[in-house]
Amino acid sequence: MVEVPFLDLKRQFEPIRESIFNSVNQILDSCNFVNGPDVSAFESELADWLGFGHVTGCGNATSGLYAVQKALGIGPGDEVITTVHTAIPTSESITMTGAQVVFSDIRRDTCNIDPEEVLRQISPRTRAIIAVHLYGQPADLEALASIAKTHGLYLIEDCAQSLGAEYRGSKVGGIGDAAVFSFFPSKPLGGPGDGGCIVSTNPELFERVRMFCDHGRKSKYWHEFEGFNSRLDTMKAAMLRQALPFLEQWNDARRKAAAYYQEHLKDIDEVELPVVLPEATPVWHVYAIRAVDRDALQAYLNENGVATGIHYPWALNLLPAYSRLGKEPGSYPVAEYHCSHTLSLPMFPVITEEQLAHVCESIRSFYQNRNQVAV
Repeated sequence: MVEVPFLDLKRQFEPIRESIFNSVNQILDSCNFVNGPDVSAFESELADWLGFGHVTGCGNATSGLYAVQKALGIGPGDEVITTVHTAIPTSESITMTGAQVVFSDIRRDTCNIDPEEVLRQISPRTRAIIAVHLYGQPADLEALASIAKTHGLYLIEDCAQSLGAEYRGSKVGGIGDAAVFSFFPSKPLGGPGDGGCIVSTNPELFERVRMFCDHGRKSKYWHEFEGFNSRLDTMKAAMLRQALPFLEQWNDARRKAAAYYQEHLKDIDEVELPVVLPEATPVWHVYAIRAVDRDALQAYLNENGVATGIHYPWALNLLPAYSRLGKEPGSYPVAEYHCSHTLSLPMFPVITEEQLAHVCESIRSFYQNRNQVAV
């Protein structure tokens, strides 16, 4: 039986294993573990790769989102709107500032935040919108930027899953006031653990964010305000420097895998495929379908050697962490439908055509058998 893991980091990083080891050995020799030269070099190289803005590393994307909001002056008494269908770090970063998270439902086709729902959530206390490019699929940035401009709001891009995705020919992260990327191992550009960066085209905002992540200082022991500690370690930056030249190749491989899924699953009536905005070019961090009898399909795929995931099983408002908001089931019907039907298929740059074929054939076989039993 063909085995298809959900991701295969070992095979993906094999071509750069030796160069990573060499970089790590150099850092061990120098003992320059914090703010070493690899950090500033990586920040500069990534800014060049993106083609816009200034880049500063941070400990993880969650702390990056928090730092951006603090640098924008967001805090108690304010509201920030974001999608109800994402991982909790997005909403956590809002409440960490003391502001109130306000959830918005999603579009049925792209599963990203719905601009029309965002408009309904705006109040006199709203200060910002956090747009998540979920699954590596760009959100409707044109509509969201227009809303933000019209209502005097900040627009923050949560690009944790979308490094290299494009909107109208430009890489995401440059339209909002600031953007945050993640280097968690499974992300498009993954490192050896947690890590992230913040990008902004606004020099003043960027400098304040950079200082906030380093205890509010520009120089050692001179602190202009209280910040916190969120820095990208030198070893992680060194590994990311070795991986960055491969990122375009990896993203292209993900796109080819997604195209295979799109072509070979399109005629299965029980499967609803992802929809891409005409203006967007995703990187497919996750390839999530909506499937009839999702849980049974997942069990069948597991029995046939195909690992899958669910991103995400609950709308955030239904988690105990947000019971204080008083939102009952049915408050965000599109997101809740997606949560009960979504299934994430194997997606990684080194997935083979044989593995992709086995995934698609197994899905087809499940529904053929299911339909025969029903008859």
